[in-house]
Amino acid sequence: MEGITRRGLVKGAALAVAAGQVRAQQSPAPAAGGDKFDFVVAGAGHNSLICAGYLAKAGYRVLVLEGRPTIGGGCKTAEVCLPGFKEDLCSSVHGGIQTNPVLRNNELNLADYGLEYIDPELVMHIPFVDGASISVWQNLEHTCESIAKVSKKDADTFRRLVPEYKAYLAAPPARGGGANYWQRLISMSGYDAACILYESSYMRAASISCGHFGGVPGSDFGTGNQAFSLMGQVLNGRPIAKGGSGMLSVALGRMLEAHHATILTNKPVARLIVEGGKCVGVECADGSQYRAEKAVISTIHVKHIVNMAPKELWGAEFTRNLETYLPEHAMFSFHYATSEAPKYPLAGGGLITSTEASLMERAESIHQLNTYNARGEVWVDDIPLQIVSPSVSDPTRAPAGYHTVKIEGTMPYALKEGPKHWDKIRDEVAERVFARLRRVAPNLTPDKILGKFLESPLDIERMNPAMWRGSAHHGDRRVPQSVPYKMPIPGLYQTGACTNPGGSITGRPGRNAAEAILKDYGMTIEEVAKKGAKA
Repeated sequence: MEGITRRGLVKGAALAVAAGQVRAQQSPAPAAGGDKFDFVVAGAGHNSLICAGYLAKAGYRVLVLEGRPTIGGGCKTAEVCLPGFKEDLCSSVHGGIQTNPVLRNNELNLADYGLEYIDPELVMHIPFVDGASISVWQNLEHTCESIAKVSKKDADTFRRLVPEYKAYLAAPPARGGGANYWQRLISMSGYDAACILYESSYMRAASISCGHFGGVPGSDFGTGNQAFSLMGQVLNGRPIAKGGSGMLSVALGRMLEAHHATILTNKPVARLIVEGGKCVGVECADGSQYRAEKAVISTIHVKHIVNMAPKELWGAEFTRNLETYLPEHAMFSFHYATSEAPKYPLAGGGLITSTEASLMERAESIHQLNTYNARGEVWVDDIPLQIVSPSVSDPTRAPAGYHTVKIEGTMPYALKEGPKHWDKIRDEVAERVFARLRRVAPNLTPDKILGKFLESPLDIERMNPAMWRGSAHHGDRRVPQSVPYKMPIPGLYQTGACTNPGGSITGRPGRNAAEAILKDYGMTIEEVAKKGAKA
């Protein structure tokens, strides 16, 4: 990394995002006003690609415009540290999309286009500075054996609750009457629920730190399901895409081109074209225009797209509601190319490596996150940290014998000195964060770090403007602020994390938007899914 400036690295990273895949995804540009399209899709995150996939499969002429050099949005993999080290720039785990019919029922045949999943048997390792640890396996008994080392009572509780929780999830929603046991817990804070379920401080901290992966602190009411986070890991695992999170986007891009869709990169949309009160196309930052004979579909963050058409077209109620739109606690993502994976010492001797780990010493520390976020101050001492090293399970992520390590968590975007202050303190904060990992993985001495790429909350927004104010999930999940799939301007639809059910790699906003659009044009998503479907 010597002699490489961060500015040069960021620029190079944008161009190095799976360079061979860029060529496979980018079609020759049609002349502006030349080729005709039924639908123009603004943005190429995984949700808009899924939506476009159903429309293309239905036989419509589809154009996808992406502002960045490669498609994927928050579902993107790049060699940002060193050549050969494939780092997931945002998402890594694809658990939520596994139950989506797009994969569950193979509706877009994505396996045919290179999508393959790895589901590690060791799901999560949670180490503590005093040497204690909890390992979560897809095997319930193995997990309970690990929990028993910190609390036999909690192991017995966990063994009893996992099948109960599975049955609760499978049961239809209760009608009438009061809340049942699980609903009561969910309505609490994650912290309170964890304290009710477990006696051990280790199990409480482990549950809350893993529960925080969704970005909402478990100190808030309505986050009680965070106390079940380890149960969900046993039941569902934490699958990752072979070759990188971005392989989902790559497969979707290949599927679209196989169905004669056009994908153009380096085409940021700057303006909506509205004629006769209807959205009929878009204009890109370079002045090129693309028209849609049926509709435009956006995955642009609503805080940005509202400025791309005259204010009066949105309607007073929509713009008023948008004024209340809140960002979530912003994400940071620190990436490292290393000569070793994290090796966590076990209390009984020996070492363990894991695709994922979670760090937090005390469950009560979760109460500090809202305070520091409100103050605009950085606090590192005991924030929940997610450690992701996909190369442990997927050797294709790094050269033979080497590894990738990513540390993620949340910190304030709006520092009291202003967001740009992140450019001054990013490296120092990253050192403090990495020092916490080194306390439980002492093998990661400075000489083991070969290269790094650091994304502060401000950098997250710079890399993907849809991650407004560093919100990886596009907005605060604690409040109901999703916008409708059919926007106030006729001819304009919305998908992506600003629509229900929000962020993460679930693909549900994409499929839901496609379902709404197809219905408006006299088709059902089920009949489209059956076209060329494979069992």
